[in-house]
Amino acid sequence: MDFIVEGWRFVPHSFAIANQFQLLEMLDRSEEPGSNLRVFHREMPYLNPHWTPKLGLFDAAAEDRLRRIPTPPESLHGDATLRMVMPYNLAPSKSKRTYVFATTEWRIVQRVMVQAMGVRSFEEAHRNSDTVIITPSNWSRQGFLNAGAVPERVVVVPHGVDTRVFRPILKAERERLRRQWDLEGCFVFLHVGVMTWNKGIRLLLKAFAMVAERYPQARLVLKGTDAIRKSREFVVGDLREMLTPQEFDRVVPRIAYIGRNLSGKALARLYQVCDAYVTPYLAEGFNMPVLEAAACGMPILCTKGGSTDDFTDASFTGYIESQLSTVEIDREVRYYLHPDLESTIDLMSDIIEKPEFAAQARRIAPKFVASRLTWTHVVDRLLEVMQFC
Repeated sequence: MDFIVEGWRFVPHSFAIANQFQLLEMLDRSEEPGSNLRVFHREMPYLNPHWTPKLGLFDAAAEDRLRRIPTPPESLHGDATLRMVMPYNLAPSKSKRTYVFATTEWRIVQRVMVQAMGVRSFEEAHRNSDTVIITPSNWSRQGFLNAGAVPERVVVVPHGVDTRVFRPILKAERERLRRQWDLEGCFVFLHVGVMTWNKGIRLLLKAFAMVAERYPQARLVLKGTDAIRKSREFVVGDLREMLTPQEFDRVVPRIAYIGRNLSGKALARLYQVCDAYVTPYLAEGFNMPVLEAAACGMPILCTKGGSTDDFTDASFTGYIESQLSTVEIDREVRYYLHPDLESTIDLMSDIIEKPEFAAQARRIAPKFVASRLTWTHVVDRLLEVMQFC
């Protein structure tokens, strides 16, 4: 069975990260005794020509395995081709079956994507093909249905997490690291992402300003992605726009910003050392950091009603109240969740005052994730969808 992936590697974008984890799991399957699975990868142009390959996101052995995946010969007609790249391409491949990984954050397929695809309409392009769309959440799936996709050919396959890397650490090790990072006596909220508007950064900063006034020990760590987006600029702009001068002066000394690329192990350290993960997002196709944080035993504070409903549980999650809303951007109506500011403040305050919930999360969340949301689970589902088993 010949499996061909057309996608990205070695760049800190969610498509590339998910692609590489899936490829590594596929390689493990192909190397099992008696396996007839052959894995190929065709490198596709990055979405932004200014992006450059970055090494160190995976360990050296994994990156070597990824680098050595053969490019499929032009004459090869595989059993299945999976595209993990933007803009989306719904045209049939040379393989027997064609699958396209795609997401909708705003519950629509944006006009700019349709134009980049070079088609008249997304509905027409999907209905005139036999391509199956693979998307990571039910929120995202609804966006493709809103765009007119064929429901039977839009399938949810969630992302996963490497629980060998993203896992809790022993209490003594955690305390040692917190002393080393000068975090003793602090309560540290963490947020990871590109810091764009849909991530809810503006509301998070406003909520943190109120929380920091009540709880001087509160801190906020923001992990951006300067390699592919202007994350730092977004944060600075939002701080100046959303906060009063008094709030700004109070908040800035309590925020740490990290914009450089981190390996998986270094990123896991952030989750393992901080106290709670908070994401009052507006529109997300999946929200991978929530899953990584849960695997590390963090309590989660996230928007209710969105993509994260699929893979979180009230035993380790505080849900921020929200309302489904619409906004017109670039002359098209987008759907998003409007998180409630007071709900965000209340949940952030509660998690500081009620340490028993965090202790419960440390026990329950890693087991919850390990039982259903590892990359092994994901690839099991992927192979089932692609009719490899």
